[in-house]
Amino acid sequence: MAVFPNKKHELHTTRSWEFLGLENEGTVYEDSIWRKARLGEDTIIGNLDTGVWPESASFNDEGLGPIPSRWKGTCESGPSDPIHCNRKLIGARFFNKGYVAAGGTLTASQITSRDTNGHGTHTLSTAAGRFVPDASILGFGNGTAKGGAPSARVAAYKVCWEPIDDGGCFDADILAAFDQAIEDGVDVLSVSIGQRAENYSSDGLAIGSFHAVKNGITVVCSGGNTGPSWGTVRNVAPWILTVGASTMDREFISYAILGNGERKIVACRFGNVSSVEKGQTVLLAGGVGVIVTSPATLGNHVPANPHVLPAVELSYGNSLFLDNYINSSTNPVARIIPPTTVVGTKPAPFMAYFSSRGPNPVDPEILKVPSLFICVSIYLSIHLSIYLSLFPFYHPPSLELMKRQYVNSFPVPICALNGLQPDITAPGVSVLAAFTEAVGPSDNFFDDRRVRFNVLSGTSMSCPHISGVAGLLKTLHPDWSPAAIKSAIMTTATTDDNLGKPILDSFFLTATPFSYGSGHVRPNLAMDPGLVYDLTMEDYLMFLCALRYTSGQVATFYGAPFACPPIRLVPRLSAPTIVTRKVKNVGSPGTYTAQVTAPSGTLVNVTPATLVFNKYGQEEAFKVTIEAVTGPQASRYVYGVLTWSDGVHNVSSPIVVGIV
Repeated sequence: MAVFPNKKHELHTTRSWEFLGLENEGTVYEDSIWRKARLGEDTIIGNLDTGVWPESASFNDEGLGPIPSRWKGTCESGPSDPIHCNRKLIGARFFNKGYVAAGGTLTASQITSRDTNGHGTHTLSTAAGRFVPDASILGFGNGTAKGGAPSARVAAYKVCWEPIDDGGCFDADILAAFDQAIEDGVDVLSVSIGQRAENYSSDGLAIGSFHAVKNGITVVCSGGNTGPSWGTVRNVAPWILTVGASTMDREFISYAILGNGERKIVACRFGNVSSVEKGQTVLLAGGVGVIVTSPATLGNHVPANPHVLPAVELSYGNSLFLDNYINSSTNPVARIIPPTTVVGTKPAPFMAYFSSRGPNPVDPEILKVPSLFICVSIYLSIHLSIYLSLFPFYHPPSLELMKRQYVNSFPVPICALNGLQPDITAPGVSVLAAFTEAVGPSDNFFDDRRVRFNVLSGTSMSCPHISGVAGLLKTLHPDWSPAAIKSAIMTTATTDDNLGKPILDSFFLTATPFSYGSGHVRPNLAMDPGLVYDLTMEDYLMFLCALRYTSGQVATFYGAPFACPPIRLVPRLSAPTIVTRKVKNVGSPGTYTAQVTAPSGTLVNVTPATLVFNKYGQEEAFKVTIEAVTGPQASRYVYGVLTWSDGVHNVSSPIVVGIV
């Protein structure tokens, strides 16, 4: 048992599945993971969030067979709100003791697993909603809505209570929901909530997710919405699959024509209150339209919002153009062209400005655990600390921390628990999915509109995309561990956009692994990755031991006594450093060759350079030697990649080097 403060967590979702290659204009091809994995048939995906709107068409059970016999969950109704589940929505529970203990109050009508916020319904339907034709938001984005695993069964675990914006999701409720989901029998847990990254032993989400992974459950979490600053990523425990947010190739575009129109269109600056609230104020004042300008921090990020009057939201570049027009015109007027839905936009994806960035802000010292991740430190006269990461847990700290910790002191531990997370990126901007009918699409008190579907943006929306993919992989490969599923998703990702060029950030500068992790998810390749970096629970326990956790703290995660072995510190090194890793064959027999793009200023050598696999499940080890060969510019990171290839499969892992 561990005692720690009952902290609050924050909520961190259709074109996206076609953008990810699972269909093409409604056609599902033979090589689609949807067809191979039978749309996620009978995998059970749980969702920790604000509950569920059970009447949504996304959770209809038409055509589904009996509920899997292994399911032990139930549908929990409140005192005044009966909740009816079916063969699709097979579970709905609520957890509020932590919320109440923290001072929250609930009326009898509020004690229910029903979603009165919309966030939980949106995320759950993104992960595994059924095919629903004629879905749209106020007539835009019209098409067939669906989740990543449409034939999976779903269960809602309500752990977040009003006021959501203030962080109404508490550790005690999150832990209780994890334990219940484990007992109920879920296969995947989607968790679009989080808090500022901190010591794992006092983080209820980290502890609960460890218990879930121990029981074979893949846990997928949002990376947080506090970007674009570095070191802001959330949910960084290595057993969690952490997701960043990027765009897709669909936009809802509206134009403001300057110099031809009327004076009752008001230009407002982004910030303080929501864009929809600005539009409502303009409407009440007699205005007929609103143009919302963006600051430099937003770059090219322009999300869709459900405005109450004609509106245009501008990128930073277009905002400067508008400011110049207003300041130079004696009679500035405009008219707003009705918005249209445009698909096939380029470049896509690019990283959302809000998507939290690495490196992992948690920074206790640890040693290398060879089977867990690779992280080496080399001390040279130029004070070069090199951090090599070969999937899945790459953990370089911030450069300032490296300067303090490694240049000014010794002996130097071989690694620090800081990471390149998020692990992966997926669509998280203007995602259309099911919504509650308890509130309006803007979630403002004045919004009396009701919609079946809504467009939302956030890593909360990208997270369930990966949860859906994890559900498909679980159906296709029921014997795969959570680590194998995570590896398959990460090592098959791409770092290119739909122009064939490197993924950009919201400022249209080249993004880095600190933004997208291993890259943008490619579900069809993840189902046949060739090789995986698999892990055991002992690997994770050794990871905690390397953080110098006490046996009691480690037992909090493991649920049983565990004696940490002696930990040996590695001094500063002046010679090349060698680390060892292991990969498992999950495909046909084959021969894989190492291909390395070394980070600038380093030399990377892999031995053996060829691995031969004769059977499924065979594991082979390899060694990576890394050394500095030049003196790159200090206070920056350089990046590379290691790929194992048999000519068909390309198993790629980022390499990151921090120069101090």
